Amino acid sequence: MRIVPASIAAIITVALVVTLNTQLPVGTGKTPRLGYFLSPQRGFWKNAEPVDQSFDEDVKISGLKGKAEVYFDDRLVPHVYAENDEDAYFIQGYLHAKFRLWQMEFQTYAAAGRLSEILGEGMLKTDQYFRRLGMVYGAEQSLNAIEANSETKTAVDAYTNGVNAYIASLKPADIPFEYKLLDYKPEQWTNLKTALFLKFMSFDLTGRGDDDLLMTNTKNVLGYETFRKLFPDRADSLDPIIPKGTVFEKPGITPVAPPTLDSLYYSVNNNLIAAIPPIIPDKSNGSNNWVVAGSKTKSGKPILCNDPHLGLNLPSLWYEMQLNTPTQNVYGASFPGAPAIIIGFNDSCAWGVTNAGRDVKDFYEIQFRDSTMQEYKFNNAWKKTEFRKEVIRIKGKEDDVENIAMTVFGPVMYDKRYQSANKDGRYYAVRWTAHDASNELRTFYKLNRSKNYYDYVDAISTFECPGQNFAFAAVNGDIAIRQQGKFVAKWKHQGDFVMPGTDSSYMWQGFIDVKENPQMSNPPRGFVSSANQMAVDSTYPYYLGRAANFPLYRGYIINRKLATMNNITPEDMQHLQNDNYNVMAEMVRPALIKYIDVSKLNAYEKVFFDMLKGWNLENNIHEKAATVFDVLMDSIYAETYGDELGVSKLPLFKPDRPTLIEALIRDSAYLFADNINTKDKKENWSDVLYAALVKASRELDKQDKAGKLEWGKFKDTHVSHLLKLPALSRLHLPIGGGDGMINATKSDHGPSWRMIVQLTNKVEAFTVYPGGQSGNPGSKYYDTFIDYWASGKYYTALFLQKQEARHNSRIKWHITFVNI
Repeated sequence: MRIVPASIAAIITVALVVTLNTQLPVGTGKTPRLGYFLSPQRGFWKNAEPVDQSFDEDVKISGLKGKAEVYFDDRLVPHVYAENDEDAYFIQGYLHAKFRLWQMEFQTYAAAGRLSEILGEGMLKTDQYFRRLGMVYGAEQSLNAIEANSETKTAVDAYTNGVNAYIASLKPADIPFEYKLLDYKPEQWTNLKTALFLKFMSFDLTGRGDDDLLMTNTKNVLGYETFRKLFPDRADSLDPIIPKGTVFEKPGITPVAPPTLDSLYYSVNNNLIAAIPPIIPDKSNGSNNWVVAGSKTKSGKPILCNDPHLGLNLPSLWYEMQLNTPTQNVYGASFPGAPAIIIGFNDSCAWGVTNAGRDVKDFYEIQFRDSTMQEYKFNNAWKKTEFRKEVIRIKGKEDDVENIAMTVFGPVMYDKRYQSANKDGRYYAVRWTAHDASNELRTFYKLNRSKNYYDYVDAISTFECPGQNFAFAAVNGDIAIRQQGKFVAKWKHQGDFVMPGTDSSYMWQGFIDVKENPQMSNPPRGFVSSANQMAVDSTYPYYLGRAANFPLYRGYIINRKLATMNNITPEDMQHLQNDNYNVMAEMVRPALIKYIDVSKLNAYEKVFFDMLKGWNLENNIHEKAATVFDVLMDSIYAETYGDELGVSKLPLFKPDRPTLIEALIRDSAYLFADNINTKDKKENWSDVLYAALVKASRELDKQDKAGKLEWGKFKDTHVSHLLKLPALSRLHLPIGGGDGMINATKSDHGPSWRMIVQLTNKVEAFTVYPGGQSGNPGSKYYDTFIDYWASGKYYTALFLQKQEARHNSRIKWHITFVNI
């Protein structure tokens, strides 16, 4: 009789073994292998870090040239002291991997179009998009440039060796949690992965995504004249980076527009594009930076401030650290995945960046001889097509093979296999400066060692993509700002729409010389600043793009406030970075009050109107009127543009809120106030605003009853894990600000790193970011800084010489690195 229970036990054991080593379907996904994931020896339990975890360690490792030490302060910020640069970058790679391995590798999987390998076929469209966009191709070209420079090659080689040294030391139990959850393992790091990460930032900051396609749709649906009125070239409220009235030099290149503009470019045709990219960079990707000269500060020394605005994620995009060698002593924010400090300071100077927002990516319609795409028409001849084979591996499925046609413009992103058009499968190639060989790493390598203004100019002079506004300050008192990138010299409106690709007449005709890029140093007004606004006024000789591509109001209010400030301290700059004043509301509220007929409002509509009228214009956490303004503006937008934009089911390029605000302020007979669907009446602003307030009041009443009328609750800021797992995210953060404010914090986007540097003889700095130094959700250092960040507070950065680090009370742990 014993054989029966023994047999049953054996069957159950076998079933458990099979089950616990199988990924089980759950909804649209699968569980991890539960046996591995739940294993007491190797499972996720091992990722729980003790609260009193010690990070002291003696690391004996091959690959170092000398001895090195790392001191960790009370925030787990490492201060790296090495006898040479190679060892510093080796250790930087090692530390990035130790604290952020999953994050840095996951981001390169995304950039390379490889997410299907770990997440399955649900990511195939995203992977196809990145492969066809030419992300891997562009990274390969950039890597050639990085490795052609002895300094950057040495740096990236050492960094890669450091990452791999940590991976080699990693025990199965200590593999980061997300690998266990997704059931895969880390692979060897390569220099190409670093180039891919940097290329991913180029994609994220290119600014316009695939707007050319959407703008083409909008032009074809509305007609060019209506399009032109909807999207003006300039905004009247623009306060550019380089002050109005600046005299610019005669252009070094004058691009010539093709003679076929009216017939082939501006004309309305049936070229309606149905594709929507599976991933679109946030249009708010930008930043604030400014520098005040010593003439405006209490210390008599410059103060530089920077807060890049990006997606709010855990683990954070940034990793804070100090690197000290005989050639450099630099502190700031680094990218896990790349060597060097990206935004920061050294003993002599500081720098910060914002996105330039310039258009450096255009689409061309290609005419192939037939569907095989072996030849395409170019300059009255059939040119042989080259092909690039991209194999996308899919978890649990057959590989997807993309044979991408390569043309004189670049890769054919959309074709009959990867549909872009309304049924007939047109072909679109993309020309993007990120495809060109460039070495952005050189810029940061040089900036880390810069001593003065001339070093700064040399460092940024070769930076190509994405275009950035580099602010600079030095201990000697110099301040400066330059917009730097490989910018296309375009004829007016070139690249707004898809261009013909059958000949060279619509090709780029050259690039603007870096000496002609917008720039200024030591201005009489005593400050420089940028907030992603258009860099120059209309007298600049090159086309930058339409006004809708550049935000207006942060730059406007920053300049207005800095102009009136004197005797400035770092604390003043902290308050300014966290400023919630809504200047766009200040500008438009008089028009709203003017056009709304109060006599038509019912009791609860008047309550919301009175809130708006009595508002202090601050988007603070508890302000209910801030929510009233936001919901009302959305409602006015829908009433104004919903009829025109609703005539097509295809994706269209839509005007932004500043376009609407500028119209409300300055155009009492605005064309788009009239509803094209009402034939017997011509609506005006009063009609629009009354209808909008009625609809907005319903939504506001709903939010009020749900207890979400206060701005902080309505906006509901959160910092999400990269996998969008709520349990690993920080939700419902109490923070004010929003779109158009200096504190540009939205629901999932905002200041990803705040830095204030006072360039006194001993440099002082204050930093914070919405995350923590560890990428391990089981560590107390995973989200350490978020509450400080949300409340507008800062940490004093420890910028120490080695002998100081040994005795500083804030130093908590010590790692020695010795070569074996």
